[in-house]
Amino acid sequence: MSKKPLTKSSSEGASRLPFQFWIVASIAFINSVSFTIIIPTLYPYAKQFGLSDFEASLLTTAYSLSQFVGTPILGQLSDRWGRRPLLVVSLLGTVASNLVAAIAGVPWLLFVARIFDGITGGNNSVAQAVVSDITSPEQRTQAFGIYSGLFRLGFVAGPPLSYVAQLVPEMRVGPVVVTSLGMSFLVSAAIALVAAGMCFFFLKETTGTPADGLSEDTGSKSKAAAKPRRKISFVGLFTALGRPVVGRILLMTFLNGFTFTIFTFAFQPFFINVLGQDAKNLAIAFVAFGLLAFASQGFLLEPLRMRCSIVNVLVGALILRGLLFLLMPALPNIVAFSVLLGFFGLVNAFPMPLIDSILSMRSDQSEQGEVLGLNASYLSISNAIGPAVSGLLVTVFGYAMPFWVAGVMTVAIAGFAVTLKSPETQKP
Repeated sequence: MSKKPLTKSSSEGASRLPFQFWIVASIAFINSVSFTIIIPTLYPYAKQFGLSDFEASLLTTAYSLSQFVGTPILGQLSDRWGRRPLLVVSLLGTVASNLVAAIAGVPWLLFVARIFDGITGGNNSVAQAVVSDITSPEQRTQAFGIYSGLFRLGFVAGPPLSYVAQLVPEMRVGPVVVTSLGMSFLVSAAIALVAAGMCFFFLKETTGTPADGLSEDTGSKSKAAAKPRRKISFVGLFTALGRPVVGRILLMTFLNGFTFTIFTFAFQPFFINVLGQDAKNLAIAFVAFGLLAFASQGFLLEPLRMRCSIVNVLVGALILRGLLFLLMPALPNIVAFSVLLGFFGLVNAFPMPLIDSILSMRSDQSEQGEVLGLNASYLSISNAIGPAVSGLLVTVFGYAMPFWVAGVMTVAIAGFAVTLKSPETQKP
């Protein structure tokens, strides 16, 4: 007899989140730390290999594009084969990729490591599918908010650990050399290995067995299991946009990520060159921003959701974010900018968990891994395109232009978000 999967009870309501949620949320935090440890060292590490600035930027593009392709495949495979094995395999892929990157002696091997990490590292959608599996609809906004908050907290913890890793002296084992910058990849691999171990030993499977698809309550095939599955196809990444509800949410994810990454690149040269700050203060700004976002998601999101509809909160957050984008270059002094950045940290914490929650509630249970995978892929491609567009705007039009573009686009996206109130949202 097969092991029964975890299920949600309709009577749970807004009760406390299940223990398994905290396991997967802890894994998300560890995974985030593993990823963000690399961010501060990737560019100087690329320069060690003699890469030009443009070639170094391609390391990020290669990772994001690979993740764009790999994420929906992992998500759909998790619907078929289970969340737990896909999480373990993908995390072990991150371990292997970072070990290769740490000891890579030639540039092409570093690119191979980043591409492989992108393909196997798109496991956030699988973890989100676990959250959807084990929570009731009433719990999901809170659950996704906490999950996203812990994931974002990893972005705060990663850079300081990267600094500590660089203090470790160069290590040689025979012909293998790991430089001080390469140590960040070793630490990242070790942390990802811890997350893989937690998945293997503590995380229970949250989907039914793919062979029978039986419902725990009825002992018969559920409607979700009986529904034909879509084949894994790269074309499906784009045809999904034609689906009445899911397509609009995927487009919103892309536009939301695109405007945010335009800002994240433009923010750095603006902070240093216009506001006259240094790299140390920039790091402090990132830490403060991450802490505010974590606090906002953990303590403000759920009370707002209880008082307002999810779509209304999303629209309001996008409007405020757009206005903050527009105000930042208009007040080019460090005091005003710091205040605006503080409000931005609070407001910017809302859109992605809200979009994730809407997508989860408005897609079939049997497709949770697939649609969340598609969602993460569109976020990945926006992460690849946004910085390049921002760099072009800075080069051609100056430091303020990316803020104007991101601000206007974000307000427009808020108007687009209103369409999610449409009655047709019952048909994904």
